[in-house]
Formats: sequence, C-alpha cells, structure tokens
Amino acid sequence: MSTAREIMTSDVTCVGENETVAVAAQKMADLGVGSLPICGDDDRLKGMVTDRDIVIRVIAKGRDPKNVKAGELAQGKPVTIGADDDTTEVLRTMAGHKVRRLPVIDGHQLIGIVAVADVARALPDRPVGDLIDAISS
Repeated sequence: MSTAREIMTSDVTCVGENETVAVAAQKMADLGVGSLPICGDDDRLKGMVTDRDIVIRVIAKGRDPKNVKAGELAQGKPVTIGADDDTTEVLRTMAGHKVRRLPVIDGHQLIGIVAVADVARALPDRPVGDLIDAISS
C-alpha cells in the first residue's frame, strides 16, 4: 500500500504566520490554489488558511486583509498525516475530519500536502467515492 509521502504534492508554499491575509490571498491567486499552510517562524505548521476563511472571517466581517495576520486564522491544532502513514490512514483522517487537503509532516517539518485529487490518482474508485461522500456530508 502507498504512503502519504508517495502520493503527496511536495512543492508546498506556506504563508508565514506574520504575513497578512492579503499576502496569503495573492499567493493563492499566483499559485491557483484555494488554501495554504500557515507556517510559523519556528518552521512548524500552525494551521491552514482557505479562500473561504478569508472571505468569511475577514472580508465579510469588515476587516482589512492588509491588517490581519494569517496566523490569526489558524485554529487549534492542525490536522496532519505522517509522511510514512499508509493511504488507509490518509483516507481515515480526511474522512474523519472532513478535510480535502491534509498537510504531510515528517517529524515536525511540513514536507507536502495530500489533496483529494492525489488520493483519486493513487487509489481505486470505491475508496475515493467513500471519501468524497464522507467529506461532503
């Protein structure tokens, strides 16, 4: 069975916890992605920020994205997967936490992201369909 390391996307761009939400939005636009990991000055993952977070938690509340730090949007302990965890654990974690993107950690270092698309490419249709059902409900 494949591991998270084998199916992940390894080219990951972070937004720093002290960078603004406006910077995060620009990085997302430049990369054509809807979320970014928030990385701390200590090189540890602090959370994830999504385009939806920016709209709901910043813009809709009348806050200025140029004055809100990305780290303010990090909530609780981020859901992650270990680099050597197998795809069964990837599926279980994504479904259990209803997430579409899962940061991959080796020790304390962020080394990649597993997205639903990565899982779909790596696994047969049935487990992927079950995952989509779980995170969509």
